Amino acid sequence: MALPPRFTQHPKQNHILAALPTAEYERLQPHLQLVDMSAGSTLYEPNERLSHAYFPTTSIVSLICAMEDGTSAQLAVTGHEGLIGTSLFMGGGTTSNRGLVQGAGYAYRLAASILRRELPRTGNLHRWGLRFTHALVTQMGQTAACKRQHAVEQQVCRWLLLTLDRIAGNKIKTTGESIADMLGVKRDDLTRAAGRLESDGLIEYMSDWIRVTDRAELEARVCECYAVVKKEYDALFADGRTRATTG
Repeated sequence: MALPPRFTQHPKQNHILAALPTAEYERLQPHLQLVDMSAGSTLYEPNERLSHAYFPTTSIVSLICAMEDGTSAQLAVTGHEGLIGTSLFMGGGTTSNRGLVQGAGYAYRLAASILRRELPRTGNLHRWGLRFTHALVTQMGQTAACKRQHAVEQQVCRWLLLTLDRIAGNKIKTTGESIADMLGVKRDDLTRAAGRLESDGLIEYMSDWIRVTDRAELEARVCECYAVVKKEYDALFADGRTRATTG
């Protein structure tokens, strides 16, 4: 009988934790707490003081810009390649966005107080945190440009591909309403865009999930924004996740 997913988790499923030298990882490991991340749950609200940094393993977290009128839009998405709580690496304790779990799964969290204590002693964690922050800022900037310059269908393709890069398999549990909210587009526009992708054989679109059936064509149809972001994240670990320096 297969063990439940919780018992198959390991901190080094997260790429930043996996990139740390053994000595630095072992300093952090006793303080890493495995947490179950349920889809739709909120990790923090805008201007809220961060109590933890999160290192996703199988979950996906969206950084959401929430407006006073109740509307919102996704700024960026983070999965096993990164962390949530980048402001803690830059001396801050709050953030202007909302951390919303987009895809259920697991993450390891580290108390902000422990992180602040360990950063001066764990130079590689600080270095990887800042490098990841640079990639995250690139994603945020490209997302803003994409919303302004590209058609809804291209934005949907970008969103699907960025999500696929952070999950196992080709099935994404989500709803059309959720995607429309994250992209900041009208639900009818999202429905039409997804309908075209489905009729062309790129996806299967149901009320609570989407299955990508032709990734190659999705990549051919997406705008350049996806490639810009992917290149930045690929470069993040290009020198090897397990070859961080000890200096």
